[in-house]
Amino acid sequence: MSPLPEGREAHRAAGAAVEGVSVVPLRQIADERGTVYHMLKSSDPHFVEFGEIYFSSVYPGVVKAWKRHRRLTTNYACIVGKVRLVLYDDREAAASRGTVAELVLGPEPDDYVLAVIPPLVWHGFQGIAGPVSVLANCATEPHDPDELDRVDPYAKEIPYDWPPQG
Repeated sequence: MSPLPEGREAHRAAGAAVEGVSVVPLRQIADERGTVYHMLKSSDPHFVEFGEIYFSSVYPGVVKAWKRHRRLTTNYACIVGKVRLVLYDDREAAASRGTVAELVLGPEPDDYVLAVIPPLVWHGFQGIAGPVSVLANCATEPHDPDELDRVDPYAKEIPYDWPPQG
């Protein structure tokens, strides 16, 4: 596994390593009162459909993985802390079959990006900043446990070793 990417261009390159995945720089508007973090608009070219939005918190070192949606597109942005997002492509027809890609998502300007993950791409994430990180997902469908597959984060079916906790 190569080192974590640095900056928006490296994020785009890491995301592009998996066919159909895009990494979109996001806008921030900051002033003395705080910051507005843009995520997704229906007028964005990468917008597919709105199903639901939810937020997932994760503590440093903790892994939430692996899942693969059969129908929905995932749109991830990290608004608090920092997460390591890992993608694995095992789609038979994909040119990127067998590819593992790793990105860092967070609210800092270079890390504030939207990771658009199409159906059938395995993904998971790990908290890498404390005391907690918050990942937003604007999914194209409401949650349906029957449309997704799960694998244990440490299963050998996916060729990735999560860094140890702590």
